[in-house]
Amino acid sequence: MAVQGSQRRLLGSLNSTPTAIPQLGLAANQTGARCLEVSISDGLFLSLGLVSLVENALVVATIAKNRNLHSPMYCFICCLALSDLLVSGSNVLETAVILLLEAGALVARAAVLQQLDNVIDVITCSSMLSSLCFLGAIAVDRYISIFYALRYHSIVTLPRARRAVAAIWVASVVFSTLFIAYYDHVAVLLCLVVFFLAMLVLMAVLYVHMLARACQHAQGIARLHKRQRPVHQGFGLKGAVTLTILLGIFFLCWGPFFLHLTLIVLCPEHPTCGCIFKNFNLFLTLIICNAIIDPLIYAFHSQELRRTLKEVLTCSW
Repeated sequence: MAVQGSQRRLLGSLNSTPTAIPQLGLAANQTGARCLEVSISDGLFLSLGLVSLVENALVVATIAKNRNLHSPMYCFICCLALSDLLVSGSNVLETAVILLLEAGALVARAAVLQQLDNVIDVITCSSMLSSLCFLGAIAVDRYISIFYALRYHSIVTLPRARRAVAAIWVASVVFSTLFIAYYDHVAVLLCLVVFFLAMLVLMAVLYVHMLARACQHAQGIARLHKRQRPVHQGFGLKGAVTLTILLGIFFLCWGPFFLHLTLIVLCPEHPTCGCIFKNFNLFLTLIICNAIIDPLIYAFHSQELRRTLKEVLTCSW
């Protein structure tokens, strides 16, 4: 994605420059001020990307194999894994092509690189948008399953889930194409930031409401057993910790990237903002880390999915 030249692009690799030594240290910005810059080595970035690629591919294959997992909830989880797979795959592909160009092992015309770069940018942006959307869809699905338990199967049907999935993919591709075409417009960056904040608020409100309902349910059960305070407090603490971890990981992994976009709008020439811009590759790495963590949170907690995963790993098709 083209963002103020902060991300390395394929065309820039035609003028090969030495790769920076991976380190955590002080770097000088354009004004000569000293600032903290975290350099991510290409090897580490590629390794994390490949881990995410394999992990999410296994989730997709596992859900596709087991018909018992062909439900709306697992449909959203599968699409989240596919989105994370595309995020990782597109970044791994771009980094690999850049390294090959810099090493002189790959020669291509500028026009070809421009087209390839645009395609990779669209894939990366659309998969990021769809990943955020499916995180929101999973939260909505869980909310309905708790607050409308008796009507859940009539509200969240597989055909409706498939239509929602199709709408998310189409919207993600269309909007990402527009974002890439008009990336230098402030309105585009603001739309992306507002979208992220909307997903964050949606997830926070739904999960906090679900936690409150779960605590009420636990309190009611505790009253029946005359153990109200210990059970309620223990359950509430455990739920609060789980909620904090879930939302904290989401904010930690995605927040810096959208902070970067926000600062491009607010202070593109400020020295302090310039220091933050230098860490763009770190922000991308955090998104790749989120793609690694997502299956652990949303997929691998399922006992049936883990059982099917073992069959996939042992090639028991």
